[in-house]
Amino acid sequence: MKNKFGLSAIIAIFLLCGSLAAEAQDNGSVAVRKFELAADFSTNTFDVGETAAGLGGRLTYNLKSYFALEAAGYFFPQECFCGRHAGQITEGFFGVKVGKRFHKWGIFGKARPGLMSSSEGKFDFVLVGIPTTSPPSINFPSFAFEQKRLTTFAMDVGGVVEFYPTKRIITRFDFGSTIIHYGPRTIDFPVFNPVTGGFTSQQSTIPAQNRGTLQFIAGVGFRF
Repeated sequence: MKNKFGLSAIIAIFLLCGSLAAEAQDNGSVAVRKFELAADFSTNTFDVGETAAGLGGRLTYNLKSYFALEAAGYFFPQECFCGRHAGQITEGFFGVKVGKRFHKWGIFGKARPGLMSSSEGKFDFVLVGIPTTSPPSINFPSFAFEQKRLTTFAMDVGGVVEFYPTKRIITRFDFGSTIIHYGPRTIDFPVFNPVTGGFTSQQSTIPAQNRGTLQFIAGVGFRF
């Protein structure tokens, strides 16, 4: 179901982009400066109910008034317990923005593939102590919960509303979903053996899956 939702969202965004681009070509284009450099504030709400807040920036190159290439990056400094993305989160995207630009405002669709990385997203159980008494059930071995960095593919899709208070200044609001792809991975976890009275290590495979977050971005930029 989550995979179908993510695919449907991507298809819907591209259909919107194509429709807006065709309309923009039919109605003529608005003169626009080639580059935009912006500072952004962003929030990301994960399906476990946790919300992370962060800062970032965006560089946009306008090929046409209705079509642009974009690169953006965001950093969420607080420790987030966001399921498989725990710890401090970093995002980086590069993609396209397509839509309709008017003299004082514009509306667009965006599709930006990239990466999402969290400082404590990968977890494993590690044996840190061995029983020294007999039987071993009197002194159980100890395991530590080890967390490492996790980097996954992500896709930022959604809508954009822009306002142009002056020829040089742009304010922008992004609403959409960041679709995260988790590949399959195998982890070791401890299992108690009643025969020996101790613990053994057993492997388990977490299947691949796609999960979505709700991401909001607000920014102010300079056009040149």
